[in-house]
Amino acid sequence: MAAKSKVVYVCRECGYETAKWMGKCPSCNSWSTLEEDVRVSSPNKTVASAVVSNAVAKPLSQIDITDEKRYVTGIVELDRVLGGGIVKGAGVLLSGDPGIGKSTILLQICNALQNTASILYVSGEESATQIKMRAERIGVTSDNITVMTETDAQVVSNYIISQKPQLVMIDSIQTMQIAELSSSTGSIVQVRECTNLLLRTCKSLDIPLFIVGHVNKGGDIAGPKVMEHIVDTVLYFEGERN
Repeated sequence: MAAKSKVVYVCRECGYETAKWMGKCPSCNSWSTLEEDVRVSSPNKTVASAVVSNAVAKPLSQIDITDEKRYVTGIVELDRVLGGGIVKGAGVLLSGDPGIGKSTILLQICNALQNTASILYVSGEESATQIKMRAERIGVTSDNITVMTETDAQVVSNYIISQKPQLVMIDSIQTMQIAELSSSTGSIVQVRECTNLLLRTCKSLDIPLFIVGHVNKGGDIAGPKVMEHIVDTVLYFEGERN
């Protein structure tokens, strides 16, 4: 059977979906937030596998936080806004204008922690050669850092589960996609579901996750607004204003 396509409208604020465009979202009451999304359905597609969790419920009094480790980067401003360092299992969204230095700050974190933690750097935008050239300029040379050029979020999730790095970086979430979803790469649905999958994977293993998110012309983070509520921390980089 041939693939079929249909158009739905998705609210970038809350993720509400409807077959018809509306000026006001009936779910969150936001105006002009419904965006067109073309869905292509295929009879051969299957639902993505869920992350297996070993979570166990514990009484609050029995939870030990004395061994809770933070990765201190030595980048004073970053450590300060993160409450003293990077917490295990935390999800951090990095955003800012193009060229502001989002990828650079990720490599600076790699440089600071290259002798402390095993790091997985996933790029859907640059080649491995480009990343190494930038890394060498900053001084990143450790074998503790693994570079993966991949855009399939399920492949990345499976790699994290099998290799269990101590820190994961995704550059950027708008380039990630789940093959089983019919939406195009960068769509509201893809960005939301890729964020959910990768964050759920890392949290199940107590691995901190840094996600780079681009901004649109209005200066807002591209993708669903709900993504900002999925993560634990949102960091927005701005240049100096005259």
